[in-house]
Amino acid sequence: MNARVLRTLACAIVVVMLPAGCGLPDLADLPLPGGAPKGDGYVVTAEFSDVLDLVPQAAVKVDDVTVGSVQKISLAGWTARVTLRIGADVHLPSNATAAVRQSSLLGEKYVTVAPPPTGAAAGRLADGDLIPLSRTARGAEVEEVLAALGLLLNGGGLAQLRTINQELGAALDGREPAVGDALDQLDTFIGGLDKQKADLVRALDALDRLSGRLDRQKQVLGDAVDSLAPGLTVLGAQRAQLTRALTALDRLGDVGTRVVNRSRDDTLADVRALQPILEQLTRAGDDLPKSLDFMLSYPFPPNVTGAIVGDFVNLSLTADLDSASILANLVAAAPAAPTRPRTPAKGATHGGAPAAGGAAPTVPRPGGGSRPLPDLPILKCLPDPLNFPATWTPPKDCLLPKGCVLLKPGSKVPIGGLILPKGLVPPGTVFPVGTELPSGTVLAAQCVLPLTGAVIGQIGTLPDLLSEGLQP
Repeated sequence: MNARVLRTLACAIVVVMLPAGCGLPDLADLPLPGGAPKGDGYVVTAEFSDVLDLVPQAAVKVDDVTVGSVQKISLAGWTARVTLRIGADVHLPSNATAAVRQSSLLGEKYVTVAPPPTGAAAGRLADGDLIPLSRTARGAEVEEVLAALGLLLNGGGLAQLRTINQELGAALDGREPAVGDALDQLDTFIGGLDKQKADLVRALDALDRLSGRLDRQKQVLGDAVDSLAPGLTVLGAQRAQLTRALTALDRLGDVGTRVVNRSRDDTLADVRALQPILEQLTRAGDDLPKSLDFMLSYPFPPNVTGAIVGDFVNLSLTADLDSASILANLVAAAPAAPTRPRTPAKGATHGGAPAAGGAAPTVPRPGGGSRPLPDLPILKCLPDPLNFPATWTPPKDCLLPKGCVLLKPGSKVPIGGLILPKGLVPPGTVFPVGTELPSGTVLAAQCVLPLTGAVIGQIGTLPDLLSEGLQP
């Protein structure tokens, strides 16, 4: 059925459907073709995919006002090119759109030109401009509307629509609140998506770039997947061995847990036993590394290498020949020996053991005879490390030599005195070896045991020493 037959059938249907007392419009009332602008104008070209039955001299309208006419219709490939002449006083944007419309149901076709429906108008349409195919459209024909209506009415799906409507009614019956809540949640979801539209667009753009990179590296990915095949084959062949290894590892973990639990106490005891060793190493400080450094160059100091020039060594010696200091250092090493033996108090100890026979221990003297050795103190003979006074005088029952006092760290060292840089009492004093005192504690000269050589020093000033001489 061609277009002319369809148009005739449509006219007949319309005439039949008109109510009584109404007739066809008077031909004098129908708009006549044409509408060329008066005076000067400009010519533009519009491209259409289909111009229907548009003819030359058809009207060109803007907002249903005739502003020009169709001058020429030509074909360029599969695109229709329509030449429009528009009045010079009509101003249109350069991004204007064009469409083929129909004045009425049986009226003529015309071209309407309008600003873009979306976006802002830009520029001005001038003579010789082109309205491309992307900005043109056409209206639906009566035949197309009737054909679609006939398809819908003639088994086109009304029965299915009725069934769908009934099923929807039965499904939603009694569930209106739930459906309403679902629609509200859907509205909230759509609103959230709309607010995150920019983020979604960026995510899609990033996914597009990732897909592009993966596409460019398709060969590399393919080679990587192909290279995995031999490894997967080996793993599949050794699956049984791997399973047994994992099972054995699980058993090993159980055994290790039992061993750790059972040896926990011994391990803690070993760690606690290491504490004294670590404390002594800490007290040693940098003495150990310094001694190791000196050991490499023994008997010379480590900096002796700078003094070695060829086959000789440069040495620089500074001697302090102050006679008073020399004599004081020689004879003030220990306090004078007591003139008579003392009887120790009951229960007094020397080195942790009672003195034999209740008498104080003696040391040999040059030329025969002996002299008593001072008794070592007990715990009460030591000061409180947390409340160390400026001068600590031990109680009389400690049986320490007269004048044996302890000076607070930082005090001036008297002649013949001894300073404890590490806080541990060395051998040769009236205190047990290894007694802990605050670092820097000063021992008076009377606290140092007398020398056992041929000469016993005597404490005194230089005139006393020079007048009396050394006392054996």
